[in-house]
Amino acid sequence: MTSFLDPLIAFVSAHAWLAYLTLFLAALLEAVPVVGSVIPGSTIILALSALIPGGELKLPWVLLAAVLGAMLGDGSAYWIGHRQQREILNAWPLTNYPRVVAESETFFHRFGTWAVFFARFVPPIRAFVPVTAGALGMTPTRFYTVNIPAILVWAPAHVLPGVLAVTALHEYAGLHHHGHVGKHLWMLTVVGVAIVGGVAVWIYRQRNGGVAEAKPRG
Repeated sequence: MTSFLDPLIAFVSAHAWLAYLTLFLAALLEAVPVVGSVIPGSTIILALSALIPGGELKLPWVLLAAVLGAMLGDGSAYWIGHRQQREILNAWPLTNYPRVVAESETFFHRFGTWAVFFARFVPPIRAFVPVTAGALGMTPTRFYTVNIPAILVWAPAHVLPGVLAVTALHEYAGLHHHGHVGKHLWMLTVVGVAIVGGVAVWIYRQRNGGVAEAKPRG
């Protein structure tokens, strides 16, 4: 992975527009069924966000690129499922990933509308739940009501840790950087981590509770 990211970061750091395009495509492709389980979208976003403290990239534009890519990816997958209904779940290439498709459908049935929110933070089903939601008949209003807030939380949760880490490293090393970038990062990162951590704990408890309820009692 490092051998792939190093030349990518070195190249896009000199071409800001290409970096934003890469961020957009990484977020978009990560949301595409099958492709999203192969493309290291989150890793690319985290790596490129490390260019923000040095001034190569701007935080608002990085967040915007990630948000728009995720929205287009999730939305496209949802509408494909909405148009094809359950047929899409039994068609190629999804038929090559029966386990993940089954897990996504189980995840959706278990959490209902909230599955669209939680799946944003749970790879690899993140790439399968939007198309599953459409295939199982979730209305567009319900989908976007949950999907958009999920993406607005997901994007900062992926971008800010990389920015904070590099900012802290620069400060530790006594290097000069743009102070306005790191000014509010600690508070934003703590909030983002708390939200993601809370979601992860809640999902873990729900899954364990479901397993415990499924076990026969002696």
